[in-house]
Amino acid sequence: MQIRRFRSLLSLVLALVLTATFALAAETITLTVDATRTPQKLLRSHEVIPVKPGPLTIYYPKWIPGEHGPNGPISSVTGLKFEGNGKVIPWVRDTLDVFTFHVDIPAGVSQLAASFDFIEPDGNSATDKLTVLEWNNVVLYPAGVPAEQLSYEAKLILPEGWKLGTPLPIEKEAGNQVSFKPISLDLLVDSPVIAGEFYRAVDITPPGEPIHHELDLVADSAIALNLSAENQKQMTNLVAESGKLFGTRHYRDYHFLLTLSDHVAHFGLEHHESNDSRLPERTLISPGAGMALGGLLAHEFVHSWNGKFRRPADLAVPYYEQPMETDLLWGYEGLTDYLGPMLAARSGLWTAEEYHEYLASIAASLGPGRPGRTWRPLLDTAIGEPGLGFARGWNTWRRGTDYYDEGDLLWLEVATIVHRESKGQKSIDDFCKAFHGGANNGPEVKTYTFDQLVGALNAIAPFDWATFLHTRLDSTAPEAPTGGIENGGWKVAFQSEPAKLGGRRGAPSDIYSIGLQLGNDGSVGDSIVGGPAFEAGISSGMKVIAVNGRVYTHDLLEDAIKAAKDSTEPIKLLYVTDEFIHTAAINYHGGERYPHLVRDEAKPDYLDELIKPQAATK
Repeated sequence: MQIRRFRSLLSLVLALVLTATFALAAETITLTVDATRTPQKLLRSHEVIPVKPGPLTIYYPKWIPGEHGPNGPISSVTGLKFEGNGKVIPWVRDTLDVFTFHVDIPAGVSQLAASFDFIEPDGNSATDKLTVLEWNNVVLYPAGVPAEQLSYEAKLILPEGWKLGTPLPIEKEAGNQVSFKPISLDLLVDSPVIAGEFYRAVDITPPGEPIHHELDLVADSAIALNLSAENQKQMTNLVAESGKLFGTRHYRDYHFLLTLSDHVAHFGLEHHESNDSRLPERTLISPGAGMALGGLLAHEFVHSWNGKFRRPADLAVPYYEQPMETDLLWGYEGLTDYLGPMLAARSGLWTAEEYHEYLASIAASLGPGRPGRTWRPLLDTAIGEPGLGFARGWNTWRRGTDYYDEGDLLWLEVATIVHRESKGQKSIDDFCKAFHGGANNGPEVKTYTFDQLVGALNAIAPFDWATFLHTRLDSTAPEAPTGGIENGGWKVAFQSEPAKLGGRRGAPSDIYSIGLQLGNDGSVGDSIVGGPAFEAGISSGMKVIAVNGRVYTHDLLEDAIKAAKDSTEPIKLLYVTDEFIHTAAINYHGGERYPHLVRDEAKPDYLDELIKPQAATK
């Protein structure tokens, strides 16, 4: 940690020395992005940067806000060229940081032209019919000046006939070219664009709401844009419920940017006045549309207040090369992961039963029987995120981004404690209004520390919050922290009946019985260390190919688990590892196990009280 901080300080000092040649922070950099070759998965970027003669350091964004790691896609940058007065200027990549480039500006050159191609990673953000433009992918910037002080004038050239959605203020449109009003670099990077042949904008502004809210849809087909009237009403309710929860907004208007495709990466990325969310192509015309919208869009929407406006101080860096410290992600992501589903339920995108099954799946995924909890506390899942958070396989042993799910349970417990300690006079809503409130000055950042967060909780409901939070953050107990569920009048129970609803994570798998998480083809996504299947020899990355002598199907495995309950014979699985075939005899006789929430009639039902609608909408 000390070495990292020293290097960061040294890099900043060098940048300040080497960038004396950048003309003026107030001067505008022009950026033109040619997206006409999107079907070929290629974007072309051209910038003109005001400069003065002498050495200059140029950055490509490294630490991307919301991604919490140094994962700017530098490997997709190709054809990089710098020119001044029509002549090529040589560049050298920094030997310690591959995101940094050094150039010497010749005498008489006042503008540096920079150009490069960005190769879209396969299956990431572009198809034949659409594209998602995150500006950090196509921008360079001079070192030594905070991103908020750099002004950019951006222009986007689209394929003929394509339409776009974005929170960026538009200066003018002419044919397939769109020019945006000058904007600071930090807000440019915070304002993605979705565009495509099949596009639809849906107004979801609640009656009486002065700020415009819009659902921008882009898809690989026209039919995929068919948002139902019911889902549109629920999304309008979501906007209304967010206003009721936080009491204010911190944006000029808001765009839910939703990409519907089976050929892009599926995730959500928060922005201050929008969110970049991606779901499978037929999501809106499928029965579970409300569940999908509530699970993703509500979370990213909450981030406008929690994460973008109120942000941990160590995650608010002045430019994209400075490392972020992620120890407060349980507040940034964990609180958002609690509030998003709560708003999904309040808005009607989720039913109460869906919310219950969601919480049950979280509690079950965190324990008991999840060995990773016994060595790695919640806090470390946040601290270790930049290098460890998105590792694949062996997840229940090494743990992953549990600051989301366990953070959800932590903040549910906070909500119940606020209610208890205030004798029902205060709620988590009061905390949100106080902590995330204030005047709407448009997109801005108000940072906080752990002590300030504790102080804000104490102002709502006096309690030893510091000790409570440290206890939860540092715990290596094997059990999931289900105090919030229990305080709310419910408890987690495993039953033989499957959940009626898939929940945000899909249907529960055999991980709760034999300890295996399997794909449709039998691929082992995870095997709980110490569980029945693991003890029989199966681990993450292998593939199950047969069940009791028959070619594997999930139904056959479920049948075998059921039958083993009334038998002393083991379940026999044939599996492949490194082209070698083995047989595993799994001694499990507990039958199917699925997590559910069941009422504790000895306590009031405060859990359902928390998800009742608060905004009066029609």
